[in-house]
Amino acid sequence: MSIKIGFLLFPNLTQLDLTGPAQVLSRIPDAKVHLIWKTIEPVLTDVGFTINPTTTFADCPQLDVLCVPGGSGINEQMVDPETLSFLRQQSEHAKYITSVCNGSLILAAAGLLVGYKTACHWMWSSYLERFGAQAVDERVVRDRNHFSGGGVTAGIDFALTLAAEIAGEEVAKRIQLALEYDPQPPFSCGTPTKAGAAIVEKVLLLQAERIQRIEKNIAIAAQTLGQQTAK
Repeated sequence: MSIKIGFLLFPNLTQLDLTGPAQVLSRIPDAKVHLIWKTIEPVLTDVGFTINPTTTFADCPQLDVLCVPGGSGINEQMVDPETLSFLRQQSEHAKYITSVCNGSLILAAAGLLVGYKTACHWMWSSYLERFGAQAVDERVVRDRNHFSGGGVTAGIDFALTLAAEIAGEEVAKRIQLALEYDPQPPFSCGTPTKAGAAIVEKVLLLQAERIQRIEKNIAIAAQTLGQQTAK
């Protein structure tokens, strides 16, 4: 039997959040990767090229692994009833519920992270507590059947960790070697602590308009979840 691995594919997602883990997880023996959206029309990513969905919400089989990537497109998905309903439905029987980057906020908006620890991009992790989730400042976090990766590139680490869980450490090591995944970045500034206050301030300034825009829907999504939980 194949292992069904599904990625939510939505407009303006950060493509590496999806394509990095998909490249790793697709190499698990008997894995079948599904890219899922409302239609099968090409979906525009945040870098200007499109990715083609392989199935729709309506036609998607029950997944063993449900994965939600992030990106600026989370703004619409956190308050999209159709998307949130699909995630809730799949999560009922998925063996693993996972996310990369601020995709954790979409899972949180669906009510799937209440009482769970999760990784998230540093710029967005503080918002998770509004949804009853606990952000952890690690590249990969596991809490029961929930696996999550931090910002963008951490998705590869997350996927190798999940590959080891599904197929064993030996298989995961072979995948890592085949992909020659041996990161040696030219600069030691991949976290706020390493980058220092000046660079962090400049990044936040450049992202200020986007953060402000998404904050509005975070507030709406948290309020909606709270009302649903109270019923």
